[in-house]
Amino acid sequence: MTSSVGNVQELIEARFLEHEKLIHRVMGSKRLLRSLEDAAGLMKMTLASGNKIMFCGNGGSAADAQHWAAEIVGRFQKEREGMAGLALTTDTSVLTAVGNDYGYDRVFARQVEGLGREGDLLVAISTSGNSPNVVNAIAAARKKHIRVLGFTARTGGKMAELCDILLNVPEDNTARVQEIHELMGHILCELVETE
Repeated sequence: MTSSVGNVQELIEARFLEHEKLIHRVMGSKRLLRSLEDAAGLMKMTLASGNKIMFCGNGGSAADAQHWAAEIVGRFQKEREGMAGLALTTDTSVLTAVGNDYGYDRVFARQVEGLGREGDLLVAISTSGNSPNVVNAIAAARKKHIRVLGFTARTGGKMAELCDILLNVPEDNTARVQEIHELMGHILCELVETE
């Protein structure tokens, strides 16, 4: 019993240490911190001009998309008027219809085509940077002159060349990357809300 408890404690401590080390790597990256600051400016500019922020991603990144859209529309930490945020991951009728008729690779792109307007911002989340439906959404955004903020891991994958601003966490472990994405998303929501 003791060795099992010891193993559990070791695992817990190891995960916290991994997270802590990654936080220090991110904080030590002036490029990444500057990109985070630029991302906040882009989000503020988009909302101030009366445009909206659209969010997309798969799995845990879909949850982030919904979470951040809710923070933008509702509130993060202070009372204010609602702002225009939209998660492209939530309308099951659209997702299933587009997935059935055009393929899963088009579920976000079709929504960008229909709902996106020049001046909007697409926040595209993919730890690999290669998710076909997210990459296709970026291509659709580009056709409509919609700026793109990308959240990825290490190299940024295909998204590295497609985004106006790329927040690529210097790590390969998806769970650790998603933890940093969540923190960066909260920081952005707080910065947006200060204006």
